[in-house]
Amino acid sequence: MNKDLLYRFFEGQASVEEMKKIKEWTERSSENRSQLYRERKLFDAMHIVAASQRGGKPLDSGKAVHLSFFREFMKIAVIVAVTVCVTATFFSIGNKDRNVAMQTVTVPPGQRVNLLLPDGTDVWLNAGTTMRYPVSFMEGKREITLDGEAYFDVKRDEECPFVVHTHAMDVEVLGTKFNVEAYSKKDFFETSLMQGKVKVTLPADKTKSVLLAPNQKTTLTDGQLVVSKIDDYGSYRWKEGLYCFHDKTLGEIMQDLEKYFDLDIKIHRKETADVVLTGKFRISEGLDYILRVLQTDVSFTYRRDTDQNIIYIK
Repeated sequence: MNKDLLYRFFEGQASVEEMKKIKEWTERSSENRSQLYRERKLFDAMHIVAASQRGGKPLDSGKAVHLSFFREFMKIAVIVAVTVCVTATFFSIGNKDRNVAMQTVTVPPGQRVNLLLPDGTDVWLNAGTTMRYPVSFMEGKREITLDGEAYFDVKRDEECPFVVHTHAMDVEVLGTKFNVEAYSKKDFFETSLMQGKVKVTLPADKTKSVLLAPNQKTTLTDGQLVVSKIDDYGSYRWKEGLYCFHDKTLGEIMQDLEKYFDLDIKIHRKETADVVLTGKFRISEGLDYILRVLQTDVSFTYRRDTDQNIIYIK
């Protein structure tokens, strides 16, 4: 890829056609994506050096806006070319006479993505999450499919319920703010309601459902939906890039980090796994930094097996 084109993109000066060209190039191979990251780091480093040579004086306002925007854009979304792909096929949704193009968004480990759905619903997607939704919602129906964790601020529409389909349960609302965690490979489901009202239903048996009021959550436990009060809202600050935990064991913390960074973490000693901790980290600080800080409170060593994508804690 032409480096001048990449640098125009980093500066926010690439045309729509040029951005499309970069998107297609990054999707061709992992080596292309790696080159993009390398050039991005070099680009940022050059501007840091340039700033130091100016005695710390800021860039001109136009360039500063571009740089600030693209740094945040790269940090949160790892650029649209990597995180978002539009399916080439069409899927039939409900109405056999109408086929609707579907978009699939996949969030890489350690990242998060914010997007606006066709109806105006605001969605945050957590690390390792995949969401599929139509390019435009059909009349009377707003349905999306989720594998992972998402925070929804749903635009209210009395005539058109909003439904989130997961591997375990369906969540139906009219207009509300709620969090859904449903990673299929972790075999976990939880819905937490901040505002409005939601109905959580077992797809195979519509009689098995619960209605949540604000400040309530429901977790699927042994095949049953268990409703409880939300005690700590810190765990929902992931959309701010924060991982917050309160009175969690190290074992539970490692399970969360597995989700965020898409790897396996194995703790050899039960007494190490049972240590209870409270704290918070920025996910952008990276897994190694988080583990090193945890070592100041818990005595353990760790080894990373990069071939198997496993971290061993002793």
